[in-house]
Amino acid sequence: MGVSRRFLLQFAAASVIPAPLFAQPIGPRVVSLDYGLASTLLSLGLSPVGISDLADWDRWVVEPRMPESVVDIGSAFEVNFEILVALKPDIILTTPYLDELLPKLQSVAKVVRLEIFVPGIGAILPAAIAATRKLAVELGRQNEAEQFLARSDAFFERCRSRLADKNLPPVALVNFMDARHVRIYSSPGLFHNVLERIGVRNAWTRESNYWGFETIGIEELSKITDPDARLIAFDPVPPDVLPKLAQSPLWNRLAFARPGHLSILPPALMFGMVNEAMRFVGLLTDLLEKEA
Repeated sequence: MGVSRRFLLQFAAASVIPAPLFAQPIGPRVVSLDYGLASTLLSLGLSPVGISDLADWDRWVVEPRMPESVVDIGSAFEVNFEILVALKPDIILTTPYLDELLPKLQSVAKVVRLEIFVPGIGAILPAAIAATRKLAVELGRQNEAEQFLARSDAFFERCRSRLADKNLPPVALVNFMDARHVRIYSSPGLFHNVLERIGVRNAWTRESNYWGFETIGIEELSKITDPDARLIAFDPVPPDVLPKLAQSPLWNRLAFARPGHLSILPPALMFGMVNEAMRFVGLLTDLLEKEA
């Protein structure tokens, strides 16, 4: 993988200004190969020096904002090791999803491997909370972690209270893959856990994989028989999907084709941790409160 534009700009700036090539964080120099771990790091008061797939952060994660000082090290599967080594990390954060990279990563710095989306782990939100505490121990930031988790729990509770007296429909949560297929979210996934936490029913009751989703044809949405159910899709929706659905006899036979039964939310990362759960619950609560 080639050197990123951000890296080149930083290198050029360093050749003119007598300053370190990379920003010096207060605390250990940490690189994250996972979005959820990177956002958690920010909530513990420590900015990473580099992350993977930085170019798509604003497309999928959005919040919290990633500081401008953070360097893009390429995609998680094609890490630019030249940049990684130049960053001189003390710690590299990774997950079992990237285990094939472990030998090379371990040759650069200490690797902290945290398990969240793995077979048999069960509900993802509790796993994300546990991983937050483990990360905090590695960084010596246990107090910051407990404060962050207390804030998140209070936020979930406020959202639950806002919806408690509303007559809420069950909701089905999807990403449109194309005009004929959706990724739909259910137990044991992060989004499903959040629905349970705020007292909203998931209209899709079938168990999913350990990531919390399954990919289905839109005809399978007919298995959701509650006439009040709402379909909630997340951006980005491929630009051709809604026009094609409008012309689809299959789609137009579904209850979700009726006015008011399909809503689209801004992006929320379904494979994240506590921050991503908070973003999702905030967006969902605003929507349901408005529509109630």
